[in-house]
Amino acid sequence: MQSLWVRLRRSLLVIATIAIGGAFGTDVHAQGLESVLAPGKLIQAHAKLDDQCTKCHVRFDRNAQDGLCLDCHKDVGQDVRLKSGFHGKMKPQSCKTCHADHKGRDANVVAIDKAKFDHSATNFNLEGLHRKVDCAKCHLPGKGFRIQQRDCAACHRKDDVHKGSLGAKCADCHTEGNWKEAKFDHGKTRFPLTGKHGDVKCADCHKNSQYKDTPKECFACHKKDDKHKGQFATKCESCHETKSWKTIRFNHDTDTRYPLLGKHHGARCESCHTGPLYQQKLSTTCVDCHRNDDKHKGSLGTVCGSCHTERSWKEPPKFNHGKTAFPLLGRHADVQCKDCHKSQVFNEAPKECIACHRKDDKHKGALGDKCASCHNERSWKQTSFDHNKTQFPLLGKHTKAECAACHKSADYKQTPKDCYSCHERDDRHEGQQGRKCAQCHVEANWKSTPRFDHGLTRFPLLGKHSKVECKSCHLSARFKDAKLDCVACHAKDDKHKKTLGPACAQCHSAVDWKNWAFDHDKRTKFALDGKHKGLVCTACHATATDARVTASAQCVSCHAKDDVHDGNYGRQCQQCHVTSLFRTIKSQMGRP
Repeated sequence: MQSLWVRLRRSLLVIATIAIGGAFGTDVHAQGLESVLAPGKLIQAHAKLDDQCTKCHVRFDRNAQDGLCLDCHKDVGQDVRLKSGFHGKMKPQSCKTCHADHKGRDANVVAIDKAKFDHSATNFNLEGLHRKVDCAKCHLPGKGFRIQQRDCAACHRKDDVHKGSLGAKCADCHTEGNWKEAKFDHGKTRFPLTGKHGDVKCADCHKNSQYKDTPKECFACHKKDDKHKGQFATKCESCHETKSWKTIRFNHDTDTRYPLLGKHHGARCESCHTGPLYQQKLSTTCVDCHRNDDKHKGSLGTVCGSCHTERSWKEPPKFNHGKTAFPLLGRHADVQCKDCHKSQVFNEAPKECIACHRKDDKHKGALGDKCASCHNERSWKQTSFDHNKTQFPLLGKHTKAECAACHKSADYKQTPKDCYSCHERDDRHEGQQGRKCAQCHVEANWKSTPRFDHGLTRFPLLGKHSKVECKSCHLSARFKDAKLDCVACHAKDDKHKKTLGPACAQCHSAVDWKNWAFDHDKRTKFALDGKHKGLVCTACHATATDARVTASAQCVSCHAKDDVHDGNYGRQCQQCHVTSLFRTIKSQMGRP
């Protein structure tokens, strides 16, 4: 009976709301109706939405409510989209299944059974002692369950005996089984413990539990063991190893670019390394250590190894003169060293022939000091000069010419190599063809010109031009005076009387002057059709310039006398007339 009474009261309220809506408008009607039908008050967190039903509900669409929930609860919405966290990993279902509202201001819509809750469904699985910890220890009151720190230090800061010096990654050493028992793998750090380091106690290197800034250099711990007193710097690992400090593994032959050979092998390190090992860069030249032993006083440079070896400084091997810039050939092999090397400064010995053979020079220096051009080491008196090895080999009649005919002085180098210097008097072209005579003439006979190829000029001879005599075009020996344009020779053949300009090659070819071909449709912008096709060129081209043949493309330029409209319809005759017959109008041919 009471339930019936409640339904009756609601019906009366609905009728009253509808009446009010009719009087005050549709929005008031809808909002009032929804408020009246609300099953109960919202929770305290949603209290501000009491009069905003559309924030959570979509009329006539219950399934749309979940989307509105996720729009407000963005963090949960992100978990669902990324399939992360508790809401993202759980089986998809409607929000109201677990979080029903309209149950009053004090209602709890996040009811969780702590005893049955599976924490592995979240992003933080409980392992070890974490399974026995009360939820309230991590999930503080007033904060959502998902808003919690996941790093160890958030809960175990008071347990951190390192005072934060090792950072917040506690799990690198500690486990959930027992906080006080730590197991650290030093092999995963930048300083793995090898050799006897594996037996050293942590406190020996990590003073006062300060692990972060512990030095990694050997010298920090082994300074007292350094018998070099810091001379060889602090990179102890270059020679020593962790198995035993006294064992030396450094191999100068393979670990450096200077292998120790001969007596160098027995020398003490301090003999060469007199300063700090890595600060002082040692030179690898012999003279830096053996300067006092150099009897040549530096005259032979610093490459002592050319003569001396590491076996014994005082006993140099036999010197190989063939490896120098002056190998001893012929009679030079029998000459005593002192004949050329006047002192132990061996580099001062001259390499030029004239230095030793000046008294043997019968040319008195006129041919310069390149004696080897003619003479050799086998015999000074025997000469053999091959002119073909010079920049001017003797060919043809040049082979019979006397040396004095070209070499006017003893300075052979100054002898000109161009033809014109000797054959200027033979030049019938009066210099107009330049000085490169060899382009046409040869050494066998000056008067013949077998090398001249007219095809390499700007006017290759094609067709009937190839049979024309030179003098027909070249009226003088000055060949460059010949004109290159067709009309210069074919003016008498021009039946157009210059009305089509001088560019004869546009229609005519060298094969036959009478044969001509000009495709007006392809080579111009004015295609010939209709009665235009049978016209002679001069019918339209009455004048021409020196550069090109021109004619107007306007119909009226030729058909002004045929214009019965006296110009009233403009100059675009082709709009109405056709080329087949001027009197024919396009409309008469069925054209628009």
